[in-house]
Amino acid sequence: QVQLVESGGGLVQPGGSLRVSCAASGSIFRIGDMGWHRQAPGKQRELVASITSGGSTNYVDSVKGRFTISRDNAKNTLYLQMDSLKPEDTALYYCNAEITNRYFRTGNYWGQGTQVTVSS
Repeated sequence: QVQLVESGGGLVQPGGSLRVSCAASGSIFRIGDMGWHRQAPGKQRELVASITSGGSTNYVDSVKGRFTISRDNAKNTLYLQMDSLKPEDTALYYCNAEITNRYFRTGNYWGQGTQVTVSS
């Protein structure tokens, strides 16, 4: 069984920084592409940033230059460093990963989400 668990969300003032993490655990053989998504109240979930197993990254325009996605393959952990945060970044942040388990079955997994609130 594979699980993704996010942590590190919280309340931060505009202009501040926050780092969220997502740890994968369970019967993992390989982790492929990973990503961070967010969903604000009344809005659709959107892909914020993604990273391939080789380290190539992609960002939605609204966070380019402010957010940095990274991964530690040895720890099966995904990170999102968020700087210069704005109130419009407030949302529930979810991690997502393509994971092949030890039985060589590949699935798309989601974490439970971590709340990020940007407010003075």
